[in-house]
Amino acid sequence: METIISLIVGCISIGVILSAPMGPIGILTVQRTLNRGRISGIYTGLGAAVSDLFYCMLTGLGLSMVTDFISSHVSELQVIGSVILVVYSIYMIVHQPKDQEVADTNSDGDNTRDAITGFFFTLSNPLIIFLVIPLFARFGFPLPEHKWYHIILGFIMIVVGAMLWWLAITYAVDKVRSQFNKRSMWTINRVMGSILLLVALYGLGTGLWDIIQNL
Repeated sequence: METIISLIVGCISIGVILSAPMGPIGILTVQRTLNRGRISGIYTGLGAAVSDLFYCMLTGLGLSMVTDFISSHVSELQVIGSVILVVYSIYMIVHQPKDQEVADTNSDGDNTRDAITGFFFTLSNPLIIFLVIPLFARFGFPLPEHKWYHIILGFIMIVVGAMLWWLAITYAVDKVRSQFNKRSMWTINRVMGSILLLVALYGLGTGLWDIIQNL
């Protein structure tokens, strides 16, 4: 029982810590929550949580071939991810948000799209694998003595931890959402889009520089 409790607490902590940094996916989740409601933000966070799980499984299951490929192609993957972020950040800056009443009526298709884009936004940052490795070492997951059901439970708890974070963030943002009108929402979009653009351009620049250095 002590092993199970320790595993649950540790893996929930891993999920929260992986999600907590306010990077591009955090900005995207906040922006969607403000513009289109909490459900949109939650689905975006869900996509990000599944992407985090993917990287955790690559690390935890010892898929060295894949992790070695990611480690040896970090610069190229960073460039690809940064280009995606540049395109979306420009869209955020120039796209005028809809009225909240319209935005609240999300369809299943919109929710699926939110989850998919959340997944690929997080997947486009392969550097996360270098955060997963020390977190696994810190919280002792997975260990050689862990049974198969311990491993499955651990991965589930990582997703639970990530979703607890996104539920908390979207709840807090949604509480202040009604205080913004359409004009102020557009201003927020442009500010967040500009921040995201700067982050993306920095990633693009450093990725290209690393590639040039290795030629």
